[in-house]
This record gives sequence, structure tokens and C-alpha cells, in this order.
Amino acid sequence: MRFLLFVAFRYLRARSKQGVISVATFVSASGVAAGVAALHIALSLNAGIQQEFLTRILGATAHIQLRSLTSAVIPEYDEMADRLESISDVVKVSPTVSGWALLESALREQPAIIKGVDLADGDEYAQVLENIREGDPSRFNETRYPSILLGKELARSLDLKVGERVMALGTRGDVSPFGRVPRPKYFEVVAIYETGLWDYDYNLALTPIPAAQEFFGYGSSHASQLELRIVDLYEAETVAERLRDALGVAYQVQTWIEINRPLFSALQLEKLALLIAIGLIVLVASLNIISTLTMMVTEKGKDIAIITSMGGTARTVNGVFMLQGLIIGAVGTVLGTVLGVSLALYLDHSMLLPLDPQIYQISHVPFRVGWTDVAMVSLAAVLISFLATLYPARAAARLDPVVALRHE
Repeated sequence: MRFLLFVAFRYLRARSKQGVISVATFVSASGVAAGVAALHIALSLNAGIQQEFLTRILGATAHIQLRSLTSAVIPEYDEMADRLESISDVVKVSPTVSGWALLESALREQPAIIKGVDLADGDEYAQVLENIREGDPSRFNETRYPSILLGKELARSLDLKVGERVMALGTRGDVSPFGRVPRPKYFEVVAIYETGLWDYDYNLALTPIPAAQEFFGYGSSHASQLELRIVDLYEAETVAERLRDALGVAYQVQTWIEINRPLFSALQLEKLALLIAIGLIVLVASLNIISTLTMMVTEKGKDIAIITSMGGTARTVNGVFMLQGLIIGAVGTVLGTVLGVSLALYLDHSMLLPLDPQIYQISHVPFRVGWTDVAMVSLAAVLISFLATLYPARAAARLDPVVALRHE
């Protein structure tokens, strides 16, 4: 092994007659480094965006949501909450009351989801409170009319400002000789929030639980759903299975993953596209390794013949050129990994790529280095480099020493 390494390094350091091989070796290693660095930066960008979406989503929704399939409400939700909190990994259970309503301002109208919540109840709506654009959410329970928080897009669509009133018409109302008549209710806009998620900012309005219970005709101990917080949000599917086993088929249990599956599926597809597109750079670099080693075999034919005539086997020759390719791939991978990871960390820390918060809701392009991705990309690059050595190494091992020395 020491002999193989000695010869491999000697060939890589040796200056060829025309300098072509030295340039090709440099280009091959640089190609691998560029591909690996680009992959690390692209995957860090994808992970940063995904983490940003995850933070925003979990700041406006629960880890697990539970609804009754047998009725529109969950009666005596306090008893149900105590039962659920006894299940392993469930940290907190919060009741909510929600439903569709038609919101009407002086000039416009739009359907939206009115959701009764307790803003002071833990971290469930921390993302909303951190992104208040106008108004004072501390007045959530202190206004003459029931208060309401609107998303920025919803407020813009209805042309509403803080302090103005909005009328809501629910699907449930008073029974009359002409059927069920929607019961109007007025709410006062106390604040406008902006999570950066269009679905929430355009469709969701928050109000205190008692106001929502009265508006939808629920009793004071009724809720339309229960929202659960768990220890590890990535174990939501496992905890959901425990809940389904404990509650049976009478309840629907949905995790944050199921609710937002289309978004995260799109991000995963984007990640796959990035891997394929930028992975081609590494593949092209591996082709350069093949051409470099092939030229090396052609130039070093005499050396190969001498090694063979002195007792070297085909395995020895094969090992020399495989090690050369692996060294080129490993050097390129190390340089690319250091460059890519360092650049991703620097860009995220220095916020060198700013964004307009008014448009993108974040101040800079986020990067998040996933060390699992780093390891997988590095191993894949080295493996591709190794595979690229097989053909030229086998060609070198099959070289006939008599033919190589005939004209010497």
C-alpha cells in the first residue's frame, strides 16, 4: 500500500512533457470542488427556506389538531384535554373554536376563517404576536365590541384599518319561518399581523374564544377542535398514531405535516431538482478524471511496463491509477466542502444577501447547513470519483509490457 501511494503521488506531482496532464489534473480537482461547493450552498439554501417556512407555520398552528367526526363540536373539552395530556409526549392541549364566515366592511366583503383563541396560552401564536404590523394585541380582550386580529392581506382586501369595525355573517344563525337566517355580529379590529404565509394572512381572523363561541352558537364548554403541542414536533406522526389508538374512529387526528404536505412536498421536489441539476457538475468533473487518467496511462506506458517486468502485478498497476483518481476526487471534495460550507455559514451570518421584508417577510436569504447533507454529498462525490477510475485503471492493468518497451 505504501508503494502504491508513493507511485500515485509521484505521478500527480511529476511534470509531464507538455504540461497537459498537470493542467487536466488541476481542472479535474477544481471541477469536483466547484460541484461539491455548489451542492452544499444549494442544499443549505433549500434547508434555510424550509426551516423559515417551518418556523412560520408552527408559529401559527399546532403540532397536532383533533376534531370530532360525529358532531360539529367537542363537548366538555376540559375533560378531553385532561385525558389527552396524560398521553406520552403530549405537552399541552388548547381548545379553539373556528369556522367560515363572511366578513363585510363598509365597501367590501370576503369569506374568511374566524378562529377563537387564547393569545396568552403558551407559544401557539407566538409567530402572530411577533409580526404585528399595526395595532396593540394587548387590547385583545378589552374592547367595547369583541376584538379581532386580521392578517395583512385580509385587512387589505377588506380595506380595514385598526380601530374600525367589521361585520361577520356566520353559516349558523337564528331559525325563522323562511329558514335559518345568518346572525350578524360586529368585531373591532385591534391589530393587523403578517406571518409571511399567504394562506394565513389572507384567510385567518383571530378573536377571543368566548366571542367565537357566541358567534357560532356554541356553549361555554364547547370547542370545535383541540390543538396539541408535543415534545418533539418531528415525532408528530408517532404521537398521532397513539392518539388514534386511544380515541378510536370518532375523532380525526391531523399532524402539521399532513396539513402542510403540499408545501413541503414542493420543497422536497425542489431539493431533488437541485441535486440532479448541480450533481451533473460533479459528474462532468468525474469525466475529466477519466480523461486525465487515460492520458496518464498513455504517457506512463514505459513506467507501467517496468513495474510489471520487475514483478508488479495487474492489481498493483490497477491500484496505482485508482489511488490517483481517488486522491483527485478527495482533494476536490475536501476543498469544495470547506468552500461551500464556509460560504453558506458566512452568507447566513453576515446577511450579505438582503431581501425586502415588505415583499418576502424576511430580511435576508436564509442558509442552514445540514451536516447530514454535507456527509452524504461528500461521500457521493468521492464514490463518483472512485467509479471514474475503474476504466483507465483497468486499461493500465491490461497494458502489455513487451508492446510498451518495443520502441524504447
